[in-house]
Amino acid sequence: MFSRKHKHILLKFFSMFSVVRGYNVLMVVVAQYVTAVYILAHDKPVREVVFDLNLFMLVLASSATIAGGYIINNFYDSEKDLINRPQKSMLDRLISQNVKLSFYFVLNLLAVVMASYVSFKAVLFFALYIFAIWFYSHKLKKMPFIGNLASAVLTITPFFAIFMYYQNFEHVIFVHAMYLFLIISMRELTKDLENMPGDLAQGYKTIPIVYGEKYSKIMLTVLVFLTLVPTYFLLAKYEIGHMYYFFYFMMFLLAMFLVLLWNSSSRKHYLILHNILKFIIFSGVFSVLLIDTDLVLNRLF
Repeated sequence: MFSRKHKHILLKFFSMFSVVRGYNVLMVVVAQYVTAVYILAHDKPVREVVFDLNLFMLVLASSATIAGGYIINNFYDSEKDLINRPQKSMLDRLISQNVKLSFYFVLNLLAVVMASYVSFKAVLFFALYIFAIWFYSHKLKKMPFIGNLASAVLTITPFFAIFMYYQNFEHVIFVHAMYLFLIISMRELTKDLENMPGDLAQGYKTIPIVYGEKYSKIMLTVLVFLTLVPTYFLLAKYEIGHMYYFFYFMMFLLAMFLVLLWNSSSRKHYLILHNILKFIIFSGVFSVLLIDTDLVLNRLF
């Protein structure tokens, strides 16, 4: 049995893990490595990519920056989350705001230090990324359209870091990026629908609050149909191996998403829609392995 002290330490750990969204950070780490191995550095042996210290430092710097971003976002949204996510807020509040801010500065410092191992350009990149996340959390996220666009861009920025590192400018990479950008934009707008009570109470000017739920649903419908453009090019113009299974299944899921969307009217419904989009993003990361199932075995050495 754990003592009271050990239970207290565990609760603190889970509280900080919740604040920094540790599961999301781990997913970004996996996604960056999978992207590097299968897409950005597909012509190099797996061992060379996985044990590349520069890539490792870029991934660590990305993880520290993202974790810090979740902390500062949690700091500014603490009152809103009491309404939208009361149970999570209770766990998050086991860590004081002062401790969260201290950890935020430590993580950002570590990100810059790790980026300095790679290059001065990497330091500038992460310094700007850290500032952009803070500015988004402090100002931009309260603004319709701009907040959604900024959030989507900031979400894919860590992949831009390794994209610039490998200097791979193949067209297929941009098509994959466009598909991911559209899905993330849909997720952000769905989150706005889900979080309307707290956003309204705190004076946030999100798209659903300013323009209404119907307008938001129309926008989401347009975004769903826009995903068909990169999907078509990936299926018809590029060699993506067995990953086509993923895109066909996602078209089915997005069709189901639309049906549910136009029959949704409560936070519970929008939470289901949000989870569908999260599933698409997470499964998309692992579906990259389907590009060539023999690729890893053939490139181990």
